[in-house]
Amino acid sequence: MSKNDLEIEKYQNIILNSIADGVFTVNNKKQITSFNKAAVSITGISSEEAIGRPCYEVFRANVCESGCILEQTIKTGESIVNMPIYIVRADKKQIHISVSTALLRDNAGNVIGGVETFRDLTEVNELRKEIRKQHSFGDIISKSEKMIRIFGILPQIANSNSTVLIEGASGTGKELIARAIHNNGPRREKPFVAVNCGALPDPLLESELFGYVAGAFTDAKKDKPGRFAMAKGGTIFLDEIGDMSHALQIRLLRVLQERVYEPLGAVKTVNADVRVITATNKTLEDLIKKGIFRDDLYYRINVIKLSLPTLSERKEDIPLLVEHFIDHFNHITGKGISGVSDAAMAAIMHHNWPGNIRELENAIEHAFVLCQDGLIRLRHLPRHLIPEDRSMLLTAGKTLKEIEKRAIQETLMRNNWKRMATARELGIDKNTLRRKMIRLGIKEK
Repeated sequence: MSKNDLEIEKYQNIILNSIADGVFTVNNKKQITSFNKAAVSITGISSEEAIGRPCYEVFRANVCESGCILEQTIKTGESIVNMPIYIVRADKKQIHISVSTALLRDNAGNVIGGVETFRDLTEVNELRKEIRKQHSFGDIISKSEKMIRIFGILPQIANSNSTVLIEGASGTGKELIARAIHNNGPRREKPFVAVNCGALPDPLLESELFGYVAGAFTDAKKDKPGRFAMAKGGTIFLDEIGDMSHALQIRLLRVLQERVYEPLGAVKTVNADVRVITATNKTLEDLIKKGIFRDDLYYRINVIKLSLPTLSERKEDIPLLVEHFIDHFNHITGKGISGVSDAAMAAIMHHNWPGNIRELENAIEHAFVLCQDGLIRLRHLPRHLIPEDRSMLLTAGKTLKEIEKRAIQETLMRNNWKRMATARELGIDKNTLRRKMIRLGIKEK
């Protein structure tokens, strides 16, 4: 090696070691040829120990088993940008990083290997968790203005003893809201008991709610407490109350008016020391007009009403919810999935989610079953999420800002560029939409 080459190599090392990101290079045999100071700091492996060894022995990334991303770049010539993965450090600690790859060429333009840069995402993930805390109440996560307004009044609702009616389509998180009210109120140390009024036939629902005494009917060999008794001192959550029969509506009305009830076959009343929270996926006013639901019961349960938006009305929450469910299923399964690819996120953002948050959770669980390489890709998602016209999906490399821009543009187009209708569908006010359009450079076409 000439003196000039040595000088060049010296300055290259100085430059590489001054970079905050980890950088290493490999030859065509995937053997490490350089390893900068930041790479040493992030992996806990010295450059002397790393150089000369195959990168998969040093890096120990979750993608090494399913397909080396550097090898992929060397073979195809296509760079990878900011792909989230995880590695195992020398101290056996697993950390999340983002990696980018590129080809390494000699002066003649021949491919002689590859270069990979990587960044420790530990602090970024901690910051992300803090941000998520700021946009959460209990187990509910959101940054949509509709949900933030609900978060703002939930502490006052929780500290009261008033009956609450929660309206919202199936899968929007009505039970989560009910649990958050219970867990943040004075009854938090007592039971929270949930009953789906639409899941049981009338006779069974009555005994389920109020219990029975021995001899009340043929098979009643001994007393059985109902859900109201089980929830004593706490909260009973009556989901799908719109499916309750007229006879049971009358019994529930008495409980709310007089705070007493009788188990089936009993002659004495029992005090109902419970807070009642109800929920429905139907419009109760319409049921009243049809004579299906009692108006006097409606006015009893409608002391405080919360209306939950659908997921399609709060699409800005989807990336937050995806991260939340990935953390959740990582904890349950023991996997180390670090995120979703840009194409997969584009498909997720493009879908209208008629099943709301529950459908999104199921989609991520489905992806967890199929995903083996640490990054959820398009092929791991349920088939119905992938549009036939792939041009509807964003291309790889799009940022969350660009995803947000595309989501707003599509909503504007669906609403013929009417801003009030668009803001309503997105769950934001008109001024927020205007600011977002200015920030994202969205102009009416």
